[in-house]
Amino acid sequence: MAVVEGLIRTKDNETLDFGNYELESKSKADNFEFGGDLYKVKTFREITKLERNGMFVYESVPGTAVNGFRMTDSGAVFSVGGPEDAQITLGLEDQTEYTVCVNGVEAGQMKTNLSGKLSLSVELEEGGMVEVKVEKK
Repeated sequence: MAVVEGLIRTKDNETLDFGNYELESKSKADNFEFGGDLYKVKTFREITKLERNGMFVYESVPGTAVNGFRMTDSGAVFSVGGPEDAQITLGLEDQTEYTVCVNGVEAGQMKTNLSGKLSLSVELEEGGMVEVKVEKK
């Protein structure tokens, strides 16, 4: 999976691509307009973080590259790649149960905490990508 050289971009004006885990120092892109919202991405080899209108949306440790990212009223869908396994946190609806699927296989039911954060782990290896779907139950 290729990293996103400009740090953030749209794909067919329907989804977002963001993140560059190859960077040695933290880089950011701010005020990226998409769908009437302003996005900010911070990324490098240790972390990738996305905010929408100043609110938390996505974070991975270590850094990742994300393709086809789309948030909906019922959850999120995206493909993620990186050089090693990653812990991903998503900002969703608080105290809500979600079904998590990784590469089409259900990884179980998870409930967000009081701040709406849901954490999951994905197994990654350089050059590969994993499809993630998180859907409200």
